[in-house]
Amino acid sequence: MPFGISRSFFWFLVAGGLAFLVDVGVLTLLRDVLGVYAARAVSVWLAATTTWLINRNISFAGRHASGGLWPEYLRYLGLMLGGGAVNLAVYSLLAWALPQGPWWLMLYVAAGTVAGLAVNYLGLSRLLYRAPQKD
Repeated sequence: MPFGISRSFFWFLVAGGLAFLVDVGVLTLLRDVLGVYAARAVSVWLAATTTWLINRNISFAGRHASGGLWPEYLRYLGLMLGGGAVNLAVYSLLAWALPQGPWWLMLYVAAGTVAGLAVNYLGLSRLLYRAPQKD
């Protein structure tokens, strides 16, 4: 794997990149029809569903969540909300405490993204798609 990262983390990043494209694409397509807020709600939901499909089938292949498909999907979305909350909290704290120029705000978005990504990856790998126990 590139840069010595694990296979699951590499595909987790790929899933996130593809989800970003889904998010922006759906938002762009639906904003004039639904308005920017409803379109964003749909785009985020479809982006999260995209990452779920990739993460469950590729990133964490062989690590099965218990309880069936729909409960897994709902737990997945719940975990993504946690990472999203951390992302927004980090961004908000930095924007509140530090300068708010455009370049600074971009750095705060990046910091929030990294923090949210870490929370989401740890949540998925430790809670939802745990590695099989070695006997």
